[in-house]
Amino acid sequence: MKKIEAIIQPHKLDEVKEALKSGGIDGITISEVRGHGRQKGHKEVYRGMEYDVDLLPKIKLEIIIPDARLDEVTRTIASTARTGKIGDGKIFIYDVLEAIRIRNDDTGEAAL
Repeated sequence: MKKIEAIIQPHKLDEVKEALKSGGIDGITISEVRGHGRQKGHKEVYRGMEYDVDLLPKIKLEIIIPDARLDEVTRTIASTARTGKIGDGKIFIYDVLEAIRIRNDDTGEAAL
C-alpha cells in the first residue's frame, strides 16, 4: 500500500476531489495547512503598511491506496491540480506497512 500526500492550491480542492471520486477513490483526509516553497510568499499592503506574507494557505490531501493504483492516482492529482504557475504544490509518496480498520479488525488492503 502507498500513502499519497499532496499539497495543492485551495481553489483546486473541489476539482481534485471530484476527479478522485469519479476515479473510485473513496477515502481521503483533507487538511488546511500553511507553508511556502520556492515562491517564498509575497508582499501585501494593509492600511498603508507593507507586510511579508511568507506562509501561504494550502490544502493537504492524504490518501492510502493499493500499490497498483499509484500511477493512476498521482496522474489524476497532478493533472487536475496543475495551473502551470509557481505554487501549484507537490506530491509525496510513502510506503504503508499496515492498515487496520478499527470497527472490525480488517487488515491490509481490505481495511481501505
